[in-house]
Amino acid sequence: MSAFDALVRPALVRIAAPGGGYDPHGDPFWGTGFFIAPGWVLTCAHVVAKGGSAVWREEPAVGVTWEGGRTTGRVVLAKPRPATPDQELASWDFPDLALVRVEGAEHADCVRLSERPPTTPSRVSLHGWALQTGEPGVRDVEGEAFGAVGKALLVRDAVFIEGCSGGPVVDLGRGAVIGVIKGRGDGEGAVVPLTSLRELHDLSDAPVLHDALRAHDRHHRRRAGRPGRSWTAAQTALWSPTARGVSPRRRAHLYGHFAELPPPDGPGEVMALVDAVKRRVLHPDYQAVLETDARTWRDGVGLLHELPAGRLEGADLGLDAVLLYAAHVVRHITERYGEEAGLPGLIDWIADESGEAHPAVHEEITALLEPGPPPAAAPPGREPGARADVRVEVDAVPYSTPQRYAWRVMLLFDGRTVSPLSGDDAGVTRDRLRETLRGPLADALGLGDSGDHLAAVEVVLPRELFDEPLDTWRLSPEDEPFGERSLPLGQRRAVVIRDRYRSHHPPSPEWRRRWRGSESGPLRAVPLRAEVLTQGAEGHAPQLRRETRMAAFIRLDAAADGSVPVYCGPAGGGDGHRAMEAALAAGHPIALWRHSAREHADCADFHKRAGMFLEGVRGAEGLHRPVRTLRRMRADDAEAGPGERSEHAWAEDLAVLYDPPDRPPYEAPLQGPPILGEGDR
Repeated sequence: MSAFDALVRPALVRIAAPGGGYDPHGDPFWGTGFFIAPGWVLTCAHVVAKGGSAVWREEPAVGVTWEGGRTTGRVVLAKPRPATPDQELASWDFPDLALVRVEGAEHADCVRLSERPPTTPSRVSLHGWALQTGEPGVRDVEGEAFGAVGKALLVRDAVFIEGCSGGPVVDLGRGAVIGVIKGRGDGEGAVVPLTSLRELHDLSDAPVLHDALRAHDRHHRRRAGRPGRSWTAAQTALWSPTARGVSPRRRAHLYGHFAELPPPDGPGEVMALVDAVKRRVLHPDYQAVLETDARTWRDGVGLLHELPAGRLEGADLGLDAVLLYAAHVVRHITERYGEEAGLPGLIDWIADESGEAHPAVHEEITALLEPGPPPAAAPPGREPGARADVRVEVDAVPYSTPQRYAWRVMLLFDGRTVSPLSGDDAGVTRDRLRETLRGPLADALGLGDSGDHLAAVEVVLPRELFDEPLDTWRLSPEDEPFGERSLPLGQRRAVVIRDRYRSHHPPSPEWRRRWRGSESGPLRAVPLRAEVLTQGAEGHAPQLRRETRMAAFIRLDAAADGSVPVYCGPAGGGDGHRAMEAALAAGHPIALWRHSAREHADCADFHKRAGMFLEGVRGAEGLHRPVRTLRRMRADDAEAGPGERSEHAWAEDLAVLYDPPDRPPYEAPLQGPPILGEGDR
């Protein structure tokens, strides 16, 4: 056996019906799994599915046998999984993973998990149980990971034997598990990359996967300091004797310290610190080209410890970056949770290790570790605020019948730099936009949010979609219990509309001038349609002659800078649509209206209240929080039931156009910034 075969075998488990064990005459075994931490087994969802409905009811229905014993486990996380315990899935899509809690295995050996995406080509070893000779036995084979298709990592030159599904795949060059065996095809096999494990994070409100990964890192930190065989020792044997940087031993100890910290809320919290470090050691204008769904503090180290080049002469870039990142984690945790949140051991470790850092970096690390306000010399990115906002672009697909809308979701950094995430140029019909965008939007917000700071959502729409009720969209299932995750978008964060047509053209002088006036304030209401100036109780009552689009343009063009067109009805069609076109032609960057198409008999009150509301807003940037509060108060009134008209009733179905002219350049291709010094590998 190779060194890694010998390390894998104690962690390898045979999965079968309870009581099957090693008995070849007992129940046929289902497949393979492996301990990722004492008491935690990872395998494929399709392997445990052989146990039927009891497995999906989370009963102790999974038989687990390993070198150290035999017991039963229960599935606590799995994706995909049947909607009901009795349902049988016809296919098992990626990630096809299941996490099994195994009581009585607290002293089991476990594999070492990679914190980086797999690289190809690379030599790998595959491990699993099989009945190749008629009796159950462990099989270890080697092959080559040579590429990926969709979410699958492909391996060739290795015989995939039935029963090995759910077993670990080890990168022999790095000495860590990079994937889980899924199945075989013609001449090659499919492996689930270990990075797909991140998809299990959001399956439970409890930090189940975090608990398992923390137990993993504590296990390897304990083993790293002991003599004899260990994953850290085997990885160190691959390490050049003259190499500097973040050694396997250093990573084992750092991850063990990270395991004592409160976990990050989402990927944006980790990526904000990674971005700040890269701006310091690579280039001041650095911005991520490819986004990573980082869910643990250790994931940030995986993005930093092999940086190839930098701008600090004589620096060991990987070591500098990781130590600086660890110091930023300390500062971030201190600001959120206080100085005793598992930090003392980590602070001492960083202080001991940072003596090898570049002097300039060492100085910054020391300042970050000291109590008190953040150091003045901290890299960009440490200012309070979300890591990025989320921009959604929707556009009509020409000549499609029925009308379809293409969409793209991206991150927007500092209001200028876009980083594309997902999209569909074929488009969907309007009635499917909400359902289609729910998942991509949730993923993007996870990358944009940072700690307590939530990303705003700006949706660039064609004008016929201006009445799409974006503020009411929910990212969670409708039956999710009340909480911050289940709140409609507009009640939790800033949600604004931008004009798709205007984004295709250079900003006009009127648009720029009016934006400057809106920025400095004060804001004042002006009717989007002149009819409301003389409107009575009958709602949108016609005058002898309705205001034409040109008349509306002349009037709105003459309005003072800082004016905000307001309207008590919809703007996606009819009179409101024509008046909105006039307002946009006159350069107005902000407007308020109701996206509901039903008739309103309170237009006079709406314009009065909207005017009072805008008078209390100092300028454009001060608009978002009051609008969010207004939407919450209106929702509270609606939940209280019928009664007297409340003071917030005017804000029912309130839509906001917030369209500054300084966003990404018109007609610019949607792409990330140029690579500065290195690529996100």
